[in-house]
Amino acid sequence: MLESLLRIIALTRKELLAVLKDPRARMSLLIPPILQCLLFGYAATYDLNHIPYVVLDRSHSVAAQDLLSRFDGTGLFERIANLSTQRQVRDYIDDRRALLAIEIPQDFPRRLQAGGTDVQVIADGRNSNTAGTALGYAQSAVDAFNSDWRAGHGQPGPPVTVQARAWYNPNLVTRWNMIPGLIGTLTMIQTLMLTAMSVAREREQGTFDQLLVTPFRPAEIMAGKALPSMLVGIIQATGVLLVAQLWFRIPFQGSFLTLYAGLALFVLAAVGVGLVVSALCQTMQQAMLFSFILIMPFALLSGLTTPISNMPPSLQYFTCINPLRYAIDIAQRVYLEGAGAGVLMPDLWPLAAIAAVTLAAASWLFKHRLQ
Repeated sequence: MLESLLRIIALTRKELLAVLKDPRARMSLLIPPILQCLLFGYAATYDLNHIPYVVLDRSHSVAAQDLLSRFDGTGLFERIANLSTQRQVRDYIDDRRALLAIEIPQDFPRRLQAGGTDVQVIADGRNSNTAGTALGYAQSAVDAFNSDWRAGHGQPGPPVTVQARAWYNPNLVTRWNMIPGLIGTLTMIQTLMLTAMSVAREREQGTFDQLLVTPFRPAEIMAGKALPSMLVGIIQATGVLLVAQLWFRIPFQGSFLTLYAGLALFVLAAVGVGLVVSALCQTMQQAMLFSFILIMPFALLSGLTTPISNMPPSLQYFTCINPLRYAIDIAQRVYLEGAGAGVLMPDLWPLAAIAAVTLAAASWLFKHRLQ
């Protein structure tokens, strides 16, 4: 047993030296995950912080100016022009100079006194998500105006109001949901590729045949190939976690022990998938190609950008064998909700099953190749 452990440690050391002796390899393992995390944190966001809009005010009344001040005072809306014709509204929307156009009717004050009126808000619908978010902000500004108008003119307020409160992400900041999910996503990309190319690199360099004449057993070779990739994956996950906490200041609510336990199980499953790819491929080019083929569907069907419940039922069943799906759920729930191990069992046992199946398959493939 001790001799087997020493052989595994020696092979693990050899793998780490093979990866880390090249300065470019060291940079590619540590720097890209941090840069990608920063890029996603700033660029991949659904938040709308700047809304240019134009106004076609036909009434020129105090009430209209009061309404428009609700938009200008939010810090989100920027009035770029006051228009005089309907044709100008079309031009500003068509040229993408304005996202919204607000048209106030000529008899706006009289209709307000009579009990209510309509204000037309025209949105650029070429990007439906952005337009919907902007209209939601506009509705909030109008609701605030309505409330103050009723209070100031002695009119009763609405009998029923809805108070919305978001749990775990009260400000609805996109990066609070995105960055914890990247802990698993960026880790899997690097771990899968590193593991998939490990045996293929041995074959290309001619050192795989040397392994066959050593006292290493197939299980020991597989363990020696898996442990370095797992270590690199945990280090990369730690780097993304530090960026989330120290740079983006996203509050951590859970237990680091629970998070790292889930990540270790996820990395083990990802390494199992990588070892299967590595055992099947003959060259590093093939290993890299197959890795990209797997990474793309894994990322798209992980639930990071699209909720799994919105996918067709056939694809939802396919996500059950996707380890990244469970890793993202674990990272987000531990990070934002403070979920414990008991709550995470529906995510932990599938990862254990995927790891067991892929590692067993990789072991069988190694034995088959050695024979």
